[in-house]
Amino acid sequence: MTDMTPMLAHVRRPRLLVRAARHGLAEYNRKRDLRRIFRLPQAPSPRHALDLLMSEEARLEEQRRERDAAYSIARHVEVLIALMSEAQLAQAHPPAAPAAGRKRPLLQDRP
Repeated sequence: MTDMTPMLAHVRRPRLLVRAARHGLAEYNRKRDLRRIFRLPQAPSPRHALDLLMSEEARLEEQRRERDAAYSIARHVEVLIALMSEAQLAQAHPPAAPAAGRKRPLLQDRP
């Protein structure tokens, strides 16, 4: 697995999506939510979850930008909540030496 946290620092999404996701962080339960998002019997590891979430979020973002009728803003917010939480978890428990001086937010909003 690759380290996704530097990639997340450059992800920019509409302010409303990011704010909604930030409000949902307090209620996030990785075991329950990841199983529901991916329809799996158990939650994947944090690093594997990040890979899966990045792919799913990119797919949802493409649907949003294309104004696809199948786009679900609720699912997008749900995936962003999980993505932000898993990134924080991965950052708190790095597999190797931590990056020095990381102060940027994991996900930025745009006007």
